[in-house]
Amino acid sequence: MPPFIPPALRGRRAKAIAIALPIGLAGSLIALPFTAQATASSDAVISEVFGGGGNAGASLTNDFIELGNAGDAPFDLTGWSVQYLSGSPTATSKWQVTEIKGAIPAGGNYLVEEAKGASGDTALPTPDAVGTIGMSASSGTVALVHSTTPLACLTAADCAADSSIKDLVGFGTAVVRETSPATGADNTHSVSRDAVFTDTDNNSVDFSGSTPSPRNSAGTGGDGGGDPSPTPSPTDTTPGDVRIHDIQGAKRLSPYAGKSVTNVPGVVTAVRAAGTSRGFWIQDTKPDSDPATSEGVLVFTGSSTPQVKVGDSVLVSAKVTEYYPGGKASGSQSVTELSGPTTTVLSSGNEVPEPEAIDAKTLPEAYAPNADGGSIEPLELEPSKYALDWFESREGMLVQVKDTRVVGATNKYNETWITTKPEQNPTPSGGTVLTGYNDLNSGRLLVGSLTAGQLKANVGDTLTGTTTGPLDYANFGGYNIQATTLGKVKSGGLKPDVAKPGKANELSIATYNVENLAPQNPQSKFDQLAQGIVKNLATPDVVSLEEIQDNNGATDDGTVAADQTLAKFTDAIKKAGGPAYEWRSIDPENKTDGGEPGGNIRNVFLFNPKRVSFVDRPGGDATTPVKVVDSGKKGITLSASPGRINPTSDAWKSSRKPLVGEFTFQGQQVFIIGNHFNSKGGDQPTHGVFQPPTLGSETQRLSQAKEVNTFVSSLLTKDKNAKAVVLGDMNDYQYSTPLTTLTRGGVLTDLINKLPVGERYSYVYDGNSQTLDHILVTPGIHNPGYELVHVNAEFSDQTSDHDPQVVRIK
Repeated sequence: MPPFIPPALRGRRAKAIAIALPIGLAGSLIALPFTAQATASSDAVISEVFGGGGNAGASLTNDFIELGNAGDAPFDLTGWSVQYLSGSPTATSKWQVTEIKGAIPAGGNYLVEEAKGASGDTALPTPDAVGTIGMSASSGTVALVHSTTPLACLTAADCAADSSIKDLVGFGTAVVRETSPATGADNTHSVSRDAVFTDTDNNSVDFSGSTPSPRNSAGTGGDGGGDPSPTPSPTDTTPGDVRIHDIQGAKRLSPYAGKSVTNVPGVVTAVRAAGTSRGFWIQDTKPDSDPATSEGVLVFTGSSTPQVKVGDSVLVSAKVTEYYPGGKASGSQSVTELSGPTTTVLSSGNEVPEPEAIDAKTLPEAYAPNADGGSIEPLELEPSKYALDWFESREGMLVQVKDTRVVGATNKYNETWITTKPEQNPTPSGGTVLTGYNDLNSGRLLVGSLTAGQLKANVGDTLTGTTTGPLDYANFGGYNIQATTLGKVKSGGLKPDVAKPGKANELSIATYNVENLAPQNPQSKFDQLAQGIVKNLATPDVVSLEEIQDNNGATDDGTVAADQTLAKFTDAIKKAGGPAYEWRSIDPENKTDGGEPGGNIRNVFLFNPKRVSFVDRPGGDATTPVKVVDSGKKGITLSASPGRINPTSDAWKSSRKPLVGEFTFQGQQVFIIGNHFNSKGGDQPTHGVFQPPTLGSETQRLSQAKEVNTFVSSLLTKDKNAKAVVLGDMNDYQYSTPLTTLTRGGVLTDLINKLPVGERYSYVYDGNSQTLDHILVTPGIHNPGYELVHVNAEFSDQTSDHDPQVVRIK
């Protein structure tokens, strides 16, 4: 399941449901906390939250919570409070309370001052209420409560059920939030609503990172959601001494960060006038001679609509800030921007600077400098040596690509990955394959859109003509073009693969991640997945499924059974012309196997009883480990079938447990082990500030690989000719440490390595075609037929984010 976010600029100004991810997304494995949802307010709401008061780089001395009133009458606050909870509460966490009184004026604001920090030089406007809560700058939950008693809820589900909560805002990585947390908060940025206090009960949509603008009930302070001030008439029209290239500097962080600059000259090259993350880009028409210093910069106006247009020659006075999309803790790089601007328009209709063309020779082959896992922020930029440095040295500037090939299909946010290096590790369909940790395909670039134009492109299509716009950075995807001019899509003719049907004497076994399949999904998803099983996979004898959810999907009420999900799926397969599959699975204990909260995803075997028999052996449950039993002359068997591999091991904490089944096919015994290893979501992003990135999630997958390897080894110790197939979504690459550990001792062969290098992929993330799904076999299986069946990952219209694969065994 993709962790993808809202419109044009997902990573910027926080419209995300997940943290920044690495090379390979465990998109199908992201653990999304349960979401609290209240009725959208038509009157009192929390309008802004700032926890960076008095922190390093902050100008304001205090944290604050601002309330807004969308109603047409004052909102009485007698007996009310605002309360704060840590973003990652434990069983002993307590809500902190600030009592409030008075009223929020109709259409106005109400300011609650909280704890004072050690830094800052600007006091808040006169507050309407004062508290002492010291809030986190990057992650936490604030509630508007019709009571002064501390709340007791510590989960989103419990808070959603508490009728005393009028409004709730979780930001950063807060567990308690409405739908998805707001992002963009840090020492110098608050999260705030738009001018009309829009409240959809989705914090990530309703709030955006912004320059703090506290406003009290008397109307004193920042714009606080009010109408944007018009651009002032020119007064002092003399350009200041500081130019954009001075502000950007020759490193990633501005030498002017935290300082105010006056009358910075530039020409407006692009405007983002929609959404809650508005602003405009300006570029200097008199560049310096240093290739490391960018001549463009973003002027961030928050929820205020920019009062400028492309071609305006302007002078901007503002504070220089470094904004970290997703928060600094995410490991993302920062965007240098001018915040809280005062803009003077000198003239209009001016020529904008010529965009810099990016072609096959522009970007260096090396992707990023090596800081031994540390931050690259202190390093001088070397744009001729590293692609990330080249991009940073053009941050905010107009760039242009022409006739580029699509390497990542258009997603629902109108974002498309292209390559500027078409000969870089190409796949047969036109993608670019990931071949190793040190070969990250430096030609990849994400294309978003500032226009009303929409793309719909598959991998291998061509974005013809010119695509032009300022170069920006987001926590999802890294550097991207915010296109003001979009090319046209020319089809590359991509068609879904169709596997060879198995022969009568061949046992065919497939693996397919069906992306959080639940009865609540539209029937069309079941039907399309069924077509994939019947037509594209040629009705395998056994299908090992990942991400089958329980009977009520993400509803978190203790349900763990999935018989309704499986009945609906197998019915769809039968209606599509497939066999009457039976299934075997083990229901997990509630909330123990990770995945989408409430969903209780698990591994499942479907099998065609007319072709293959499942050997049922009682005793398998959620917590009992399956063992290999030596029955002497009768050979080996499983202690339980289906069973789970060492399910109480810490290796499987909050993760799916492998499902083991014993099958017979034409008198032959075959063991099948279905897997779904833990997510890559804890890894640092490859485009981020830490290079090379730390692969924090790998530790658990390594433990999981050891568990499966140990089980297969015990199987082969008792019968060296035992036929076993290990398959599923391993969430890692064929060259990764977990996969080499899984095959250790020669107990398993990873079949994807039998394919040509350019064909080794089952998933596309950040424009990289890569392998997360695998089929591995023991030495007793000779000359298996193996196919990766590309039906999803390269298509803009996809039923799952993974491609299935199948093995045929004689």
